[in-house]
Amino acid sequence: MYHIPVLLKKSVDGLNLRPDGVYVDATFGGGGHSREILNRLGPDGKLIVFDQDADAFANKPDDDRLIFVQQNFRYLKNYLRLYDAVQVDGILADLGVSSYQFDEGSRGFSIRFDGPLDMRMQQNQSKTAADVVNTYSEEELNRIFKLYGEINNSRCMASVICTQREVEPFKTTFQLVEAVEKCVPIVKKNKLLAMLFQAIRIEVNDELEVLREFLEQASQVLKPGGRLVVISYHSLEDRLVKNFIKTGNFEGKLKKDFFGNNLVDLKSVVNKAIVPDEQEIEGNSRARSAKLRIAEKI
Repeated sequence: MYHIPVLLKKSVDGLNLRPDGVYVDATFGGGGHSREILNRLGPDGKLIVFDQDADAFANKPDDDRLIFVQQNFRYLKNYLRLYDAVQVDGILADLGVSSYQFDEGSRGFSIRFDGPLDMRMQQNQSKTAADVVNTYSEEELNRIFKLYGEINNSRCMASVICTQREVEPFKTTFQLVEAVEKCVPIVKKNKLLAMLFQAIRIEVNDELEVLREFLEQASQVLKPGGRLVVISYHSLEDRLVKNFIKTGNFEGKLKKDFFGNNLVDLKSVVNKAIVPDEQEIEGNSRARSAKLRIAEKI
């Protein structure tokens, strides 16, 4: 299977679907969430899906109600305008890397398989993970490991990478794993290596800036009463989503207009993030860190 959709029922329920509505799945992937949305839409409903990964197109269902946009969701507003869907009834985004991408060694996302240091979501972009580890300064590497991986011993990892690449440039995931293992306690090895790969992946794909652009556009294109449903997998993403829903900005500081009204476009539908139950985690370990937030356009 390409991908087991996380929090499938709760996320699609969160859209509060109308059978004749226009909806967006901003992260199509294996198409699990999209298929559930299509199952609930009537003949006049429409679903516009985004995915920049060329491999995802193979999962596209044969359904006239679906429009596939092979682009990053940071271009949400432009493509909705192109397809005459300036305003939509709901938007869903599952921010996780798909099981397929993790399990396909040639994509370079996983510490479990040896493969090229790639990590590109969009395979025709120029910057790869190899470019990051071979060309960034020690200070730059330390910054992204600390900021995007939240790694305490980020400086040790940055130092050994810079030392090792003088001998031989990094080309594969296992070369990188072998180099940084001396900085990693055995008991925390897998966790810290996963955090390192996460940090590099975020940098390669500019993921946090893309998320900011997407959230701002999503609040603009939703109709009043329309729903925004986002599943995130690490604290950096979840913080941006939570702050944006609560305050309308990413700093989390509520701002007011001249008349004292709060400058927010969204209101939270749930008091706190929804997380998978034990049964779902047992069937899909990648759901463990998922957090679902649902907001409605005011």
